[in-house]
Amino acid sequence: MSALIAIDGSDPARKALEHAFSEHSDEELTVLHVLSPTESASIGEARMYVDRDEVMENQRERAEELFEEAEELAATRGATIETETTVGRPDRAIVDYARDHDVDHVILGSHGRSGVSRVLLGSVRKSTGFSSQAERAAFC
Repeated sequence: MSALIAIDGSDPARKALEHAFSEHSDEELTVLHVLSPTESASIGEARMYVDRDEVMENQRERAEELFEEAEELAATRGATIETETTVGRPDRAIVDYARDHDVDHVILGSHGRSGVSRVLLGSVRKSTGFSSQAERAAFC
């Protein structure tokens, strides 16, 4: 059995890790961070163009920091993890990774957004197509 835990540095992602370590510790655990490349960032009407390579390098460095934190947390729980990065839209990248690696369980943090913020900011969990009733998905 295997479990995929997607992390982004948020508190809900940390809860997802905790859940994986307590409920799936006997499985092969893979911690995934999705790098989201962008050519530009919008601020209101203005557009600020950024160096894509620099953005990706910063995201890779952040991923390494997140993986170090996840490994430290795993060690305190007696768990071992593998770490992976992939590039793309988080919702699609998580689903693709789970499918391509025949993952048994997907564990995602849930920000618990509602109302306007959910409409504007969206939900990676929702856009993955996993439902809270799905046998292979857990939301923390």
